[in-house]
Amino acid sequence: QLQLVESGGGLVQPGGSLRLSCAASGFSLAAYAIGWFRQAPGKEREGVSCTSSSGGWSNYVDSVKGRFTISRDNAKNMVYLQMNSLKPEDTAIYYCAVRENLCSNQPYRFNTWGQGTQVTVSS
Repeated sequence: QLQLVESGGGLVQPGGSLRLSCAASGFSLAAYAIGWFRQAPGKEREGVSCTSSSGGWSNYVDSVKGRFTISRDNAKNMVYLQMNSLKPEDTAIYYCAVRENLCSNQPYRFNTWGQGTQVTVSS
């Protein structure tokens, strides 16, 4: 059974950092592009970052560029999202998802999702 499990969310003050993890089981991440998405209350799910299957290419939504870093460890079947200089507007549920072939920022192109982890940025 293909499964993704996110962890690492929590409550952090503005300017703080969190590292989200996404663990895959039942399949190898090595053949998949992996995306991080987020959804705030009352808003649509948006693509935050995506990394290619090799990890050699990645992209970020403009609002997180320079603050977030996506990485992957195919040997451990893990993907990470390092989030620095967090802002209140980063508050959302964060999801990881996978798809074959190329990265995309469109949620509908991803077919396997984790359950999400809550990130709250507040003083």
